[in-house]
Amino acid sequence: MKRVALFPGSFDPFTKGHEDIVLRGLKLFDEIIVAIGYNSGKSVRYFDIELMLKCIRTTFSNHDNIKVVTFSELTAEFARKNGAQYLLRGLRNTTDFEYENSIAQVNRFLNAELESVFLITSPQFASISSSIIREVHRYQGDVSNFLPYKL
Repeated sequence: MKRVALFPGSFDPFTKGHEDIVLRGLKLFDEIIVAIGYNSGKSVRYFDIELMLKCIRTTFSNHDNIKVVTFSELTAEFARKNGAQYLLRGLRNTTDFEYENSIAQVNRFLNAELESVFLITSPQFASISSSIIREVHRYQGDVSNFLPYKL
């Protein structure tokens, strides 16, 4: 059976840390679906979703087993519809673990076939967060060291 993992997030923006999780995930899964979700907790995106689709697709253009899509439904349901048996997530710290653990429990309740898999962030990316990158970019700072593509 083909092992398909869903890597969901708002990816506003998609960082080198995200890229690292996906590439490391390829050692575990046959296919990874990078899914840009619409976060109901965020009223407005900083980076346009179409721009992120293009940037992420460019980042993984040499990988036929990575798909990049958008979605606007429950993650557990989207995983079911797309044949993903695994939910891939990265953890930078204990705060991420507490948050992701709660989400994993709910997703497991909503889709008993969906198993969450957590990868610890590589040390060189542990301090990178999308919110920090947005703030640096907002004030015209150089974010090129944090992104796997050019804006």
